[in-house]
Amino acid sequence: MANKKGKSKGPGGNVIAQNKKARFEYHIDETFEAGLVLAGWEVKSLRAGKAQLTDTYILVKNGEAWLLGSHIMPLNTASTHEIADPTRTRKLLLHRKEIAKIFSRTQEKGHTCVPLKLYWKNNRVKCELALVTGKKLHDKRATEKDRDWQRQKGRIMREQTKA
Repeated sequence: MANKKGKSKGPGGNVIAQNKKARFEYHIDETFEAGLVLAGWEVKSLRAGKAQLTDTYILVKNGEAWLLGSHIMPLNTASTHEIADPTRTRKLLLHRKEIAKIFSRTQEKGHTCVPLKLYWKNNRVKCELALVTGKKLHDKRATEKDRDWQRQKGRIMREQTKA
């Protein structure tokens, strides 16, 4: 089902960028939704889908949350009067209690906070954050094994429906 502008309203239709590596590397404990403070040229680049979240993390400093390492590629036509820094530190907009919770959990050993995806919510850019713990090597192998089994099961089911 599509809305007036032709964009799907489903959960995957408004995603700008995903951090697929984070789901493989970490156990996700809790997720948060945060707004982003962006410049005009960044919004235009995000509309064009020019964003990456690989090797990105969240830093809490002086009661504020910051997105470090995200890469938003500037468009050639977007900004002529401003020097665009694609990897600048961007401020995250969260409630004070959420920031306090993230800060206290990241102080514990083995815990960190990473962004999972950037997406559109109405006309605003949102970032889904997650409090995570690192996976051990055997956990990663189990995840990969399960993924392969799901893929193989899908192939078998497709073959059975064709015959």
